[in-house]
Amino acid sequence: MYFPKLSSMAIVSFMTLLLVSCSTPKELEYRDFKNFSIEKIGFAGSVIKMDLVYYNPNNFGLQLKATELDIFVDNNYLGHTIQEELVSIPKREEFMIPIKIDVDMKNLLKNSFTSLISNEVTIKVTGNITVGKANIYKSFPVNYEGKQKFSFLGQ
Repeated sequence: MYFPKLSSMAIVSFMTLLLVSCSTPKELEYRDFKNFSIEKIGFAGSVIKMDLVYYNPNNFGLQLKATELDIFVDNNYLGHTIQEELVSIPKREEFMIPIKIDVDMKNLLKNSFTSLISNEVTIKVTGNITVGKANIYKSFPVNYEGKQKFSFLGQ
């Protein structure tokens, strides 16, 4: 069997391409949320839909395979979301992740009266996301906390 000899420049180019394509992606940046709506409302539980707006600071696109997150408003548990829809993430652009949150209404109503009348709340999101490229995925922890201008009463 005959294998053509590869030049050292070709080998170096291939190794550089391999290293760059396998580099660890930079963390995605949370920007905002849009399209907030209540899909279902009930005394025990409700479902909220929204799109989370993120920015990809990487020089390459990614794919978001899954998210599993717990969401807190002013340190009170709001609910849990699991998203298993493949989302294409463009390089150096904003993109949206559609999510549905299963809201624990008993806990929300019991502990969050001040959040309901406030113009600004502290949002905390913990959990995991799975992102990758070329069908190679890796899970990353999410631990975000920040202030968000928002009023449940629409003030």
